[in-house]
This record gives sequence, C-alpha cells and structure tokens, in this order.
Amino acid sequence: MKVEKHYLLLLLLTCVAIFFVNLSALPVNIMEARNFITAREMLTDGNWLLTTINGQPRYQKPPLPTWLTALSAAIFGIKTVWALRLPAAILSLILVLTSYKFAKRLTSKNLYAFISALVTATSFYIVASARDGQWDIYTHGFMMVCIYLLFKFFTETKYKVQNALLAGLFFGFSFLSKGPVSLYALLLPFLIAFGVVYKYKDFKSRWLPLVGFLVVAGVVSSWWHWYTLNFDPAAVEITKKETTNWISYEIKPFYYYWSFFTQSGVWTIPAFIALLYPYLKNRVFNKKAYLFTFLWTMASVVLLSIIPEKKSRYLLPVLIPMALNTGFYVAYLFQRFRDLRDKRETYPVYFNFGLIAFIGIIFPIGGYIFLKDGLAGNWHWFVLLAITLFIISVFIYRNLFRRNISKVFYLTIVFIVAIIWFGLPLSSAITINPEYKPYSELQRFGTNKNLKIYEFSNMTPELIWDYGEKMPILKVDDEVTIPKESKFGVMVSDNNHENFEEAFSSFDKEFIVRYDMNPKGADSRTHKDRLYRDLFIVTKK
Repeated sequence: MKVEKHYLLLLLLTCVAIFFVNLSALPVNIMEARNFITAREMLTDGNWLLTTINGQPRYQKPPLPTWLTALSAAIFGIKTVWALRLPAAILSLILVLTSYKFAKRLTSKNLYAFISALVTATSFYIVASARDGQWDIYTHGFMMVCIYLLFKFFTETKYKVQNALLAGLFFGFSFLSKGPVSLYALLLPFLIAFGVVYKYKDFKSRWLPLVGFLVVAGVVSSWWHWYTLNFDPAAVEITKKETTNWISYEIKPFYYYWSFFTQSGVWTIPAFIALLYPYLKNRVFNKKAYLFTFLWTMASVVLLSIIPEKKSRYLLPVLIPMALNTGFYVAYLFQRFRDLRDKRETYPVYFNFGLIAFIGIIFPIGGYIFLKDGLAGNWHWFVLLAITLFIISVFIYRNLFRRNISKVFYLTIVFIVAIIWFGLPLSSAITINPEYKPYSELQRFGTNKNLKIYEFSNMTPELIWDYGEKMPILKVDDEVTIPKESKFGVMVSDNNHENFEEAFSSFDKEFIVRYDMNPKGADSRTHKDRLYRDLFIVTKK
C-alpha cells in the first residue's frame, strides 16, 4: 500500500484528532459567549436577521458563524458546548483540506502538500481557533476556499465561469463571517503575491467571469448589511463604532506583529528559517512557488501592521500562507538532512525538535510539581499524558540522532495529538477557585424563589451565557430603571456598589451571596472583577 495515495485520508484523521476531540474541555471565553448568546436568542426569540445579545441589537459582527452555531445547537442542544464549537472545527477541517489541495495544485508534489497541510493543522493559533466558537476561523476558512478557486480560475482554461462564481460565493461567506477582515489580511496579499510571481495572464478571456465573481461576491456580502440598515437604523451607529475600532482601539506600534512566526507554536524555528529567503531559495524544489508563499506571507504581515489596532489573534490569516512556506523547508529537510554537515543548518533542527522532546521527557516530574494541587480526580489523565509524552519523546530523540527527520516530524504531530487527547481534560487541574459559584446556580435560585433577577450595569457575556437566558440591565448610561416588582434580585459588580446604594437608597437591600465564575481564586493575578457579581435582594418599603 502506497502511503502517498492515502494522504488526504490521513490528513482528515489527523484533523479529527486535533480539532474534534475534547471540544468542551475548556471554559467558554468572552468572544465565544457573545456568539453563543446570539445563537441562543436566534433559537429562543427568532432573531435570525436582526441579531441580538441579551436582548439588545448585535450588529457588530455578521451572522453567518452564529447561524451555523445555532443550527448545530438546534440539532445537539443549546447547552452542549461541544456542539456550539463543532461548526468552527468543521471550518478548520475545510481550511486544512483546502490548503492541501491548494499546495498540491501549486507544486504538483503530494508530499509537500501533505507536510504543509499538517503544519497548518498543528500551528498554535489554527488549533486554538479551531476549538473556539468565535468568528475568525470562519472568515479565513471560507476565504481560503475562495482563494483556491481563484487560483484555479487564473491558472486553468477550463471551468472559468464555475470557478469564478463559486469563488464569489465563498468570498461572500467570508464577508458574512467577519466583514472585510479576510479580504484585507488573506485575499489581498494573495493577489499581490500572485501578480508578482505568476502574473495575470490571458486576462481577456477571464474578464466576463470575473465580473460574475464581483457580482456574486457583492450580493452575498452585502445583503444582510442592507437589511439591517433598512429595518433597524440603529445599526448605522453600531457599525460605525465597530469600524472606528480599527483606528482607535488596542493601538500598537507598526512592529508589534514582527514576531509573528512564534504564533505557529512548535514550528516557530522552522517557520523562521523558511522565511530566510536568501538561504532557502536555492534549496527548495520549486523556487517560483516558494517565492510566491514567501511574498504572500510577508504581504499579509505588512498589511496587518499598517492597521493601528493590533491583537495577537489577528495573526491567524498569516499562519495559512506561512504554513505553506514552512512546508518547503520541512520538505527540504526530509530530502537532505541525512547528508547535511554544516552545523549552522543542523543545530536549529536539533534544538527545535530536541526542545519538544525535552518537554515530554521532563513532564512526568515537572507536570506533577505544577499540577499536584489539582490532580484529585484527574490522576488518570495525568498518568496517560505523562507516559504518552515520555514515550513519544524517546522516539523523537532516537530518530533525531539517526537523522530521520520524516519520523521526527510525524512524531511531533502525534505529540500534539496526545496533548489534545490527554492534556486538555487536565485544564480543571489548573483552574482552582474555592469560591467558584456559577451563574447557572443563580438561574435556579431565581426560579426556586420566584424572583426576577436583574443586572445593575455592565453586561458580561460569560455570565449571561452561563445564566441561560436574558438578564435585563437596570443602569444604561446615567439612567436607572426601577423594576415594577415589589421584590427582585440585583447583581452588582465590585465597582458599582456605591451607584447601586444611591439608586436604591429608599429600598431595603439584603446581600445574599457572591457569584464568582473566575477559574482561579481571588489571590490570583488572573482573577477578574468582571467575572463576579454580588447578589442583593431588593424590597420596596
């Protein structure tokens, strides 16, 4: 049996192992909570087009990811976290498989395509986004399909109309996921790199299908924005606020992204070396394709660096062409590492994979020291992880010393799979808060006491998501709404106690308990004020 014939199946199984296992292991974060609340209100209130969060308009982000999330929730259950994250995992799978097909068409080399797709699937931010039910992986996953179809459109003579129209459809899906983000950070750099390296040839025969692409892309991208602007004028101000964030929020210097290769995780050193164009250009098997992926990567970084607002997670689109670029270096090592004698070429390889293996070797001891306080009930996961990582690391060292880089590379993939399978369930061992009290208990408390619960101010998405339904907010701007009930509950954040006392000075107030959803206790520097509230029972005199 030739392994080469089964690369696509092996890649599929690898993605399933990395993206789909233990999807509910980590707690819901703030970005996910916003998406999940909106999906819940789609199902409970029917707000599919005029989307809401906690009953208020939510038009900052387009709705396609939330539609997919709501569909999965409708099938598997609105409280099932893995189901809410499932569409993101599926889009990540599509992204990786499309990258494989793209790399194969770019170079006609199956092994290179397989290597680069594995690098894509195991790059840190790709893995994190695949297991996170927010918007980024959707917009870039759909755009990668668009790019693949556009590449075929510009390089083939057959099916030009079909490829152009389908590319426009997936462009629209990307836009309906996070607006122009992927257009700017992934597609535009691709078009620049393609134009420099391959040129736009035989354009006369392509202009009409290209018009079709633009029409389909424009209609699919804009219809929801047109709908909200016409049926809810408040969307204008909300959208304006989101747009101004690009130039007024999270401002970072131009060079902030220039350690971007570190976001690939275990591939940090190979990714950096692959970006040393003068060194690698005469060593790769396809110089033209390598120049293309190099320019695509660098153009993406430069364009992102121009935007004043910067966050590390915005580097996700850079990792896609960078994985293709890194694949050229890894393919070179597969072919030549046994014969390399220059220490400047061998030492970085020994260091990169040796460090990974070293972590696995010391984990049984180091992991125990770090996790020992939270291992009660988690011992089986720790033992499985410690034994698995130790064995994998021994084999990595063995093959590294034998200069068998292909086996070292694949063992590194297995190393990551082991962490996903046996390490993620250990997350509860490092999230210890003796005062932890979830909002889901508050919902039951209100039901049992027949008590309406209100938030005094400042809605926190994670809390509202865990509460399980909308929670009205009493203080909006400087105005406080007094509930009609004679007795009700109010959740008050730490910085709002004085305002709460003033607003309800003529009422009887009884402190009941603190609901704290921080994963770590109050003595931890990661303990956040926004993740806890004090419950007061307020009674009219």
